Order: sequence, then structure tokens, then C-alpha cells
Amino acid sequence: MLKFDHELVLLAFVVVTGLAVSLQAIILFLIFLALRKAANGIREEVENLRASIMPVLFDTRDLLANTQGALANTQALVANAQGFMTRVGPKIEAATADVVDITHRLREQVAELQSSTGEILNRVRRQSNRVDDMLSGFLNRVDYAGSIVIDAVNKPVRQVSGILRSAKAIVESLRTPVARR
Repeated sequence: MLKFDHELVLLAFVVVTGLAVSLQAIILFLIFLALRKAANGIREEVENLRASIMPVLFDTRDLLANTQGALANTQALVANAQGFMTRVGPKIEAATADVVDITHRLREQVAELQSSTGEILNRVRRQSNRVDDMLSGFLNRVDYAGSIVIDAVNKPVRQVSGILRSAKAIVESLRTPVARR
């Protein structure tokens, strides 16, 4: 059988162990390089993420602060509006009631005014008809009196005119020389 030399076995064991340790060191070194590369990639991604998220966070913080200020202002405005409505509400209701009352009275007065106006217009119409009748009657009588006067004056004037014409004809016939026959 083969005799193994202890030294040779030991040497083989040391060489195999050295190779295994060296191989393990190389594998660990490669794992280290891969992890370092991955860590750098992750670091870059984290930096990119931080660079894009941080402005959003700052803007969100400013927006939140502004929103809280605006909310406080809005709450103050609502409180002021409620106080104003509490103070003014009864006055508005009273003013509304007064406006309703004034409107009602105004409608009544307009109705009375329309009634009075209608009555006045009826009276004016009756009076104007009466004046028209009186004036028409007066003018008819004046016309009738004028025709009587004209007839009274024309008849004697025609008679006088006729007498004058006949006198003129007599005078002219006497003035003309008598013609011999």
C-alpha cells in the first residue's frame, strides 16, 4: 500500500487550504467590489431621490405654513362675519319688515291714486263734453244769427241795388239821342 508521507499530506493540505483561502479571498474581494459598486449606485440613487424630494419637502413645509396662516385668517374672518351677522341680523330683519310695510302702503296709495285719477279723468271728460256742447251750441247760434243778419241786410241791399239799376237804366235811356225814324 501506499505510504503517505505526513509531510506531503500536510503540504497538500496547506496548499489546498491556501488555494481555498486564496479563492475565498478573491471571491470575497469580488463580492466587496460588487457590493461597493451597488452601494455607490444606491448612494447615487439616494442622492438623486434626495435632490428631487427635498425641494418638494421644503415647498410642502412652506405651503403648510402658508395654509395654516390662511386657515387662521379664514377662521378670524368667519368669526368676524358671524359677529357682524349677529349684530346686523336683527337690523336687517327690521329693515326688511319696514320695506315690506312701505311697499304695502305704497301699493295702497297707488291704488287710491289710480282711483282718484280715474275719477278726475271722468269728471274732466264730462266737463269737456259739456264745454264742447256749450261751445258748439253757441257757434251754431252765432252762425244762425249771422245767416239771419246776412238775409236781413242782403234783401234791402238787393232791393236798393235793383232800384239803382233801374234808375241808371232810365237815366241812360233818357240820355241817348232819339233816333229818327
